[in-house]
Amino acid sequence: MAEIIQKDGTWTFDGESVRIVPGRDKGVGLLRQTLGEVVVPLRALAGISYEPGRKAGRLRLRLREGADPLTQVTGGRLPEASDPYRLSVEPDRTGVAEYFVDAVRNALLLEQVDPGPTDAYLLPGPAVPMAVGAGDGTVTFDGDRVALEWNWTTEEAKRSGGPREFRVTDLRTVEWAPAKGLENGWLRFSLAGAVQPAAPKYDPYTVELFGFKKDPLMALVAAAVALRLPHPAAPAQERVEDAPPKELPAPAAGVAEDHDALLRRLRELGDLHQTGVLTADEFAAAKQSVLRRF
Repeated sequence: MAEIIQKDGTWTFDGESVRIVPGRDKGVGLLRQTLGEVVVPLRALAGISYEPGRKAGRLRLRLREGADPLTQVTGGRLPEASDPYRLSVEPDRTGVAEYFVDAVRNALLLEQVDPGPTDAYLLPGPAVPMAVGAGDGTVTFDGDRVALEWNWTTEEAKRSGGPREFRVTDLRTVEWAPAKGLENGWLRFSLAGAVQPAAPKYDPYTVELFGFKKDPLMALVAAAVALRLPHPAAPAQERVEDAPPKELPAPAAGVAEDHDALLRRLRELGDLHQTGVLTADEFAAAKQSVLRRF
């Protein structure tokens, strides 16, 4: 067994998996603290490296493409303090870090682990249920249903529609992007059959992120949801996001849909059109979709 204990965290390798426990140092990001312990099976690893530094070195795990839902949705855009697969190593522990690297690399060679992409997630993802408040909203996810609630920073055109709730089965994709420079980030849910504006500040299924401390936690929500969607590299399975948009399903025969809800939806679409969020063509298409459900 190989183990390295640092203020930044503790990594342990037992020959079958790398167990990662975040430290309590102030430099440990909120995402790592919230995610907690992560166990990475050997078959999910593509490699490991140690990068020496003047003040501190870094241990890095490189996961196989597609093995981890968190890595999949963040695409290398997490800040270093939030990266659970990076460990800051004090200079006097360089020898231990190098020994750890050798132990993992030898195991990868002995087990002949394929470092290439995988067509299934090999890590369990963040625990649910979860609730995260950041940017202009709060997201709650129980493993099946996603709920969005807005706050005082939300654009009026989006807030006027009220809270949103939908199931994972209604989704085509989930995307997370961090704020960068003067551009805000987002957590975007794309629903099958829904006409959604491109701007996150107006999209009633998108939380806009302003670059504050809790923003990376929305990446955990994205990872938990992505884990329950079809894997993007799954064989012999049509990717939902590549399928053409479908009409929202009509109510079953003999079941009348709530006319008040449909009227509210028409008013909401009208507001989005008047404020320039929806183009004339988008508004006409969305309006016809609602009218057909009366």
